[in-house]
Amino acid sequence: MLNPMSVMVLFAGEHRRLVLWVPVLLALGALAYFQWPCEPGGGVGCVLPAGVAALGLGVSLYWPHTLVARLGGGGVTALVVGFAAAWLATHTQPAMPELPRRAVEVQGVVRDVAYYPAPAGQGEPVRHVTLVDAVMQDFVDDGMRPLRRSLDIRLAVQDSTPLAPGDALRVRAMVRPPPFPALPGGRDRQFEAWFAGQAGSGYALESVQVEPGLQHPQSGLWLAVDRLRVLVDARIRHVLPGASGSVVATLLDGRASAVPQNIRAEFAASGLAHLLAVAGLHLGLVMGAAMLACRLVLAAWQYAALRWPCKAISAVVAWVVGGGYVLLTGAHLPAERSWMMSSIVVLGLVVGRRAVSMRGLALAATLMLLLAPQVVLDVAFQMSMAAVMALVAGYEVLHPILLRSLSGLRGAGHACARHGAMLVLTSLLAGTATLPVVMAHFGVVQPFFVLANLLAVPLMGVWIMPLGLLALLAMPFYADAPFLHMMNAGVCGVLWLAHKVAGWPGASIAVPAMPGWGLGCVLLGLCWLCLWRGNWRWWGACAVLCGTLTPWLAPQPDILVSPDAQLVGVRDRTAVLVMGHARDVRAITAAWAQALALPVVAFSTAAAQEVENPDGSLICGEEGAEGSCVLLRRGHEVVVRIHDPSDGRASLPQSLCAQADLVLSVAPLRVSCLNVPVRLDRFTAWHAGAQAVFLGSGVRVVTDRQERGERLWVLKPGGHGMPTLPLAQAE
Repeated sequence: MLNPMSVMVLFAGEHRRLVLWVPVLLALGALAYFQWPCEPGGGVGCVLPAGVAALGLGVSLYWPHTLVARLGGGGVTALVVGFAAAWLATHTQPAMPELPRRAVEVQGVVRDVAYYPAPAGQGEPVRHVTLVDAVMQDFVDDGMRPLRRSLDIRLAVQDSTPLAPGDALRVRAMVRPPPFPALPGGRDRQFEAWFAGQAGSGYALESVQVEPGLQHPQSGLWLAVDRLRVLVDARIRHVLPGASGSVVATLLDGRASAVPQNIRAEFAASGLAHLLAVAGLHLGLVMGAAMLACRLVLAAWQYAALRWPCKAISAVVAWVVGGGYVLLTGAHLPAERSWMMSSIVVLGLVVGRRAVSMRGLALAATLMLLLAPQVVLDVAFQMSMAAVMALVAGYEVLHPILLRSLSGLRGAGHACARHGAMLVLTSLLAGTATLPVVMAHFGVVQPFFVLANLLAVPLMGVWIMPLGLLALLAMPFYADAPFLHMMNAGVCGVLWLAHKVAGWPGASIAVPAMPGWGLGCVLLGLCWLCLWRGNWRWWGACAVLCGTLTPWLAPQPDILVSPDAQLVGVRDRTAVLVMGHARDVRAITAAWAQALALPVVAFSTAAAQEVENPDGSLICGEEGAEGSCVLLRRGHEVVVRIHDPSDGRASLPQSLCAQADLVLSVAPLRVSCLNVPVRLDRFTAWHAGAQAVFLGSGVRVVTDRQERGERLWVLKPGGHGMPTLPLAQAE
């Protein structure tokens, strides 16, 4: 049993690793803000953290030689700084605007043009434009200020109007705000849109009209980069128009939107989904190829080889090339994190210090959390940090063992064995560390990820990415076609590998949704396992294991209700029985299937029928109530009304409600079943969002509003935002 003194001794022995916990505490502080039940004011969000941080720093400086004071003061300071950084990052974002619920003329400036697969998976890709400085041209919003957020508009299929970043256009479109989560605790697209600067999305009702004379709000570097990305994408699509060409475009300009859904599914099932997300792997391959090429050129020049620091020069050149690649691929957060990490590596090479270390990762994570604290909830940030942390810590422990085991080999055999063993170790460490994160966010486990990466990653490193760099260099001279075709041959090999591995039995195993506290347990346990060096680090493995098992330990909802109350899902042992109709039925049912790890099955209530299983029974058409069902489960009776032509004006039969513990209706209940303890209807969903019903010792209802609270990024009931009213006329 450890006593406080022995704990202090353990901390003292790890004193050089204590600084590595600064980004972890920053992340916990930011997470505390994002999980706050209501929006804190300026006093709690900024003034109080500033005072606590000053007190913590004062304690650390007043007793600099006392470990308890340094740990307590420094830890509290990091926590409140993370909380305050999240509060500031949230409150510096513009408010969500109120978007019209009808067709409207939208005028704006194109910031980006992207291609997406056809909705049904057939036909030509569909263009999407991102508009900034958008203005609604209707009688309500006449004279409004331009939106401070962007709009994503899907153009009409037959629209072939040439567009480029900087063009001003006018289009008649239907727009809507970001959707509410499909279930409590589900993916929060409103949170993502809030920090991405998005107001919503929509689709064009007719062809766009280019409006000359307006200027793009961006200028200089960013406008040039946007236009360059569009030109590169158009050139790749011209040379390689097929599905493999969309993967090539993803690798060279970061536009993964055009990759067909079936290819995405195969990459996910084979454990190769990370190849479609430009991040550390791609940046490392690009910078490695650039550094190798520059080193070879300098080594071939006798004057430079004898007099210049070729290694440092090559590292700086690779860093510049990597920065250009990050800009060309859209400067996404994972790529930015990787480039920050590479900056520290390059600095270490230049000054002769250790290039790859846990301190470099901690510094990169600290910068990211201070500049954009919302990344603490981002799957890409969690996966990249977990993978790199596991790689650095794993190689610290296993690399000496690997070298000793291969010491008996010599020559080419030693080089091949060492390279193969390191490749297996890298895939195993990174894949195992990110496996619980993939389970939490995507609801799948890929058992064959190591085998697939053993073949795909070397092909990416020695063939695909070097040829991609050559193609980009040759593109201004229109000499890129040979390199693109050779690169495409390698991509086709990866596609074939993903297809074959995805077709194996058990290649993708669905798992239920992991609760948030389970993912937090996994990540904290992984930090404990990787950041310490003593034997007590292995306690973290227990936390990781416990968190990984939570999807099967947490209770699953028996009934799910969509945000608009038009869809109801009843969980069965083998499927989710979905009743009703909704506009977003495909997205909602996909989220339900992933959360419950069960297929969705459409269930019709038009005719009288009964479904029995060991958990209970579902009876429809009873008591002459057409379009209504009764669920009997665990001693509870639930009445579900799916179809009501009277919109709630016709009451349900009193005999149907007599023994009910809960009544659920897609229409307003009004005076129906007034004696039932729990009543849920369309008005309830309008106020509270999606709902999950748990039938156990009692009836427990969890709503989306309870899960997310009253926060700035949570839209008002009905999806309403801040009105975009014009300024009052001056008198």
